[in-house]
Amino acid sequence: MKLSCLPVSYFKEIIEGRKTISQWADEAKLLGLDGIDLSVILFKSYDSAYLLNIRREIEERNLTIAVVNTYPDFTHPDSAERERQFVKMEEHIAIASQVGAKMVRITAGQAHPETRKKEGIVWAVESFKRLSQIANYNNIRLVYENHSKPGVWNYPDFSMPKDIFLEICEKISETQIGILFDTANPLVCGDDPKFILEQVIHRVICVHAADTKMTGSLSPVIIGTGVVPFGELFARLSQFGYDGWISIEEASNMGESGVVEAVRFVRYVWEKVGGR
Repeated sequence: MKLSCLPVSYFKEIIEGRKTISQWADEAKLLGLDGIDLSVILFKSYDSAYLLNIRREIEERNLTIAVVNTYPDFTHPDSAERERQFVKMEEHIAIASQVGAKMVRITAGQAHPETRKKEGIVWAVESFKRLSQIANYNNIRLVYENHSKPGVWNYPDFSMPKDIFLEICEKISETQIGILFDTANPLVCGDDPKFILEQVIHRVICVHAADTKMTGSLSPVIIGTGVVPFGELFARLSQFGYDGWISIEEASNMGESGVVEAVRFVRYVWEKVGGR
């Protein structure tokens, strides 16, 4: 297992310039992480010199960028907007390639009231298949997440319900797109994360270790203090022989102490279940 972290709790600081990506990488290095995750909203520029400098700074610390997280909305009812989202994703894949990222997280899109289930699935699958070819060319692996709702969206994720998520997974099974399994998001709509993991475990190449205070809503807490059954989920991954990335999605807003505790907890549980 390789360990990374998506520092959601630091997003505001980084965006406002009170913390730099390199400072975040310094913290990750001290914590013994193998890599860091970033979001496209954290890049101050798409200029090649800026992006290559970020790559250099990360590599100088013997780290890698495991995942660049993106937020495409391929279920928008306006076809012109869906195409704009696709063009934006082409740019984001190129950015991820320049900073040396291994993977790009993709989403199906928002649950727009006007978008019906059948057409939303078709639109998302078509866009994913087109993107997969572009990602392959750029030596980037796309990972599709069972998401809930990022802060940059107005509506929850169209594919948050397990039936939609699993149908899209099945329809893109012939592509190189892997699965980014989030431990907390299924609980937001009352689904069992153990059930969903079992359906996609053979395609999981990254895990978002996230926690929520209660079932039925996304209420981020310090990892390990909520309702996510980490022991059972990690035990199943270990039993399966999982040796990919676990990215801690730290969103407790507890600052450095939340990140430190999250890393400690995830390592402890993974080692306890015999993970490699």
